[in-house]
Amino acid sequence: MMQFLAKAGLAVMLTAGTLAGTVAPAAAQLNIIIGDQDRAPRDYRRPPPDYERPGYDRRPRGCDPRLAEDMARDYGFRRARVVDITPRRVIVQGWTRRGPGEMSFANVRGCPAIRR
Repeated sequence: MMQFLAKAGLAVMLTAGTLAGTVAPAAAQLNIIIGDQDRAPRDYRRPPPDYERPGYDRRPRGCDPRLAEDMARDYGFRRARVVDITPRRVIVQGWTRRGPGEMSFANVRGCPAIRR
């Protein structure tokens, strides 16, 4: 009797697993729209229309060179200075215990270190 119940339980589990696998792809084709579907989607690649308005806050979006120099000093660089700023990275040169050195930071907010 126990073997019959064990086999029946295994068969039920396999059937449930198979059904669960077929239900997910069918549910993925359901298209649910929440909100106003006639409204045009926002284009985030362009600045807002009032971008050129006087008094608009135009803070730099990338890595601040002073922050990059301070972070290089925290890593042990002496006389750290920014030597190059590209769209992707900010390069800081200075002196370490081993001599001259160079460090790169990503040109995004927060200046994460790329290469030491």
